[in-house]
Amino acid sequence: MPDTVKFAGLRKELRPLLLTTLLVVAISVVILGVVWTTGLTRGSVLYLVPVIIAATRWGIVSSLYAAAAGVLCSAFFFFPPLYSFRIRDPQEFINLILFVFVAILVSQLAARLKGQLEISRQREIDMRDLYAFSRRLAVAFDVPDIQAAIENHLTAAIQRRVVLFANARDAAAAASQRTGNTLPPHVLAQIAATDRPGSARDIGLTVASVTATNGDIWLVRPVSPKSPEFGVVAINLGQPSKDDIDDMRVRVDNVLADATATLERLGVAQAINEARMRSQTDELREALIGSVSHELRTPLASILGAATVLSSAPALAGEPKLQALVADVRTEAERLNDDIQNLIDATQISSNGVRPSLEWADPRDILDSAMERCRKRLADHKLVLNLPHDLPLIHVDPVLVKRALVQIFDNAGKYSPPGTAITIAARARDGHMIMSVSDEGAGLTAAEQPHIWDRFARGERMAAATSGSGLGLWIARSFIAANGGEMNAVSDGPGKGTTMAIDLPVAQAAVHSMESDSDE
Repeated sequence: MPDTVKFAGLRKELRPLLLTTLLVVAISVVILGVVWTTGLTRGSVLYLVPVIIAATRWGIVSSLYAAAAGVLCSAFFFFPPLYSFRIRDPQEFINLILFVFVAILVSQLAARLKGQLEISRQREIDMRDLYAFSRRLAVAFDVPDIQAAIENHLTAAIQRRVVLFANARDAAAAASQRTGNTLPPHVLAQIAATDRPGSARDIGLTVASVTATNGDIWLVRPVSPKSPEFGVVAINLGQPSKDDIDDMRVRVDNVLADATATLERLGVAQAINEARMRSQTDELREALIGSVSHELRTPLASILGAATVLSSAPALAGEPKLQALVADVRTEAERLNDDIQNLIDATQISSNGVRPSLEWADPRDILDSAMERCRKRLADHKLVLNLPHDLPLIHVDPVLVKRALVQIFDNAGKYSPPGTAITIAARARDGHMIMSVSDEGAGLTAAEQPHIWDRFARGERMAAATSGSGLGLWIARSFIAANGGEMNAVSDGPGKGTTMAIDLPVAQAAVHSMESDSDE
């Protein structure tokens, strides 16, 4: 394998010289044809053409080779005595020296121009890559997104396969998940050694090389010894010759040094830390909410049970003040129970997602059940129902759809003045079931509409006047999305009411299945 690699490298180095030789031969044929056709005795100046072409395409070595070949061809074909390298006329010798001087000067100028063009082109590529890298960082919210942006940037800069890990503790799992296969064990072991405390200081800017079982050479090192937040990088160099490994190490060090400077300038370390803190904060909040919510359910159930028993106790029949007090206790306990249920739903959605149990259901039954559940909340409003009797069945999880409707009804009753109308409608259109709830309440401003679906989002205008957790619409939308539907909100502005619409698709395959079952 090393001999094959060396031969391939030698062939690559000799290719420009071979092409330059062919170019000089072609120019010689052209000059000889012109001389024999027109009778001209001088055409050696045309040998500057291969010099310029070689300098601009293959560099200074090829251009000097073209100049030397042009001198020899001129002396052999055009300077007397012909077909000999001897030059008898001093004037011809001076002309030849002048040609050599001009050829060298032209080759250097052309090579310098080629180098400047390559530098400009590389700068353009670097700026484009840096711009793309900056854009990816701007939209990256969590550590995996930032990590992927860094990985892609290094891959483009080094032109080798690059795998980056935020830490080595989960390197094996991360490699399997992100690259589709596990990294070689020796590489994982080196990543773990690099990630140990103090290893970055020991390694410094030296890259550790690891040979995998298939012969590939991997270079493993921290992206930045001074900034461990950037992680550990493993670079697959393939199977280069031993002479090329040191050159590749230097190139990798230089590229990573530039990348580190760029990352520090863009504040990536701070972004990674902030993203990691956000992730840890969310995890802690979810765990706390889940724990507290479940711990409160048992005593709250006892309070609700006691309030229910007291409300029907004969001893309170003649005590209106006590009856009102018990009713208040029951109402507030039910409200707290709803808030706790919202927290539990939010925890379930964030941790495990929602798995609907699909079945055929009548949309009218779902709406009636949700309205009954919100009977107290809607008691002070005028309900306007627009529910046709010929609504088709829908294939959904009726429990989840009902709970989403409960959240919508609760919002409509909470944010609408008593005595106003709440319109509840349903219709089938173009293979979709549309259920809508329209109120005459506070409405939404243009600034509020994009954020009403966010977790813990509450409008500043109504936050002080009404209670709530800001989870209701987020939970409702998650439940509807789990059933393959969408939720939308439309409002003409503050004080002009809001219309919440649920759009559920009608599964045609399920319809055909139901029809075939009925035929059987």
